[in-house]
Amino acid sequence: MNSYSLIKEQIDAYETYLHTEERSRGTIEKYLRDIRAFACWMRERPLTKEAAAEWKEHLRILGYAPSTVNSMLAALNGFLSFLGLEEYRVKFLKIQRRLFRETDRELDREEYSRLLATAEALGQKRLALLMETICATGIRVSEVQYITVEAVRKGRAEIALKGKIRTILIPGKLARKLLKYAGKQKTASGEIFLTRNGKGLSRRQIWAEMKALCKHAGVAPSKVFPHNLRHLFAAVFYKACKDIARLADVLGHASIETTRIYLMSSGREHVRQLERLGLVS
Repeated sequence: MNSYSLIKEQIDAYETYLHTEERSRGTIEKYLRDIRAFACWMRERPLTKEAAAEWKEHLRILGYAPSTVNSMLAALNGFLSFLGLEEYRVKFLKIQRRLFRETDRELDREEYSRLLATAEALGQKRLALLMETICATGIRVSEVQYITVEAVRKGRAEIALKGKIRTILIPGKLARKLLKYAGKQKTASGEIFLTRNGKGLSRRQIWAEMKALCKHAGVAPSKVFPHNLRHLFAAVFYKACKDIARLADVLGHASIETTRIYLMSSGREHVRQLERLGLVS
């Protein structure tokens, strides 16, 4: 049985490799977190194909959702490929495509409006405008850094992420609000959303501020996170234009299959659709 020792230097080297591949900061953090969890679980044991496969079963027994297990396996498999250990890669769990999203994770427009109004009422102007910007443009939380004074003045932001460059249009009403906010903050150029120390907001800080808003707005915390604003944008955009290929381009998806996930209806809506079939006497 072939084995391979897993050492810290290899993980550090992989981190450097991910940076050279221009992976997003969030992706790198997630991959390294999963790989380090695997290394901690391995302890001093040698890395073998059997041990890698046991990791999958370990995660499943711990109760992780199948999609979470697969995302952690994707991180491990990427690392194994980097080490030249392709034959150690672990097969993903087979998951049947879901037809709907869980209702407790579905953010609707009324709840979104309530979040904005609450942030404004609490004097959290930056948070309110940030949520509006994500939801009105469909950008990822990692792409907030591209919303600069220069971009807003041009009405478009050039986003370079995952080896691709795409253009995001900024609605006129949003642009005026952003420039007004930047003026009050005395931000003449560069990123608009900054901390008090003049640094860009981290995804962790954005996440924390949104979660803290939940109890005041009366919206379930399970529904409130930056990526859900992107989902809401996708649903509203598609309802308006019915063009999934165009939506995929706007969101920066390489595959329309990824975009389809964003358009899943809630479990509540799925039940209503079944009831409308009239197949129960």
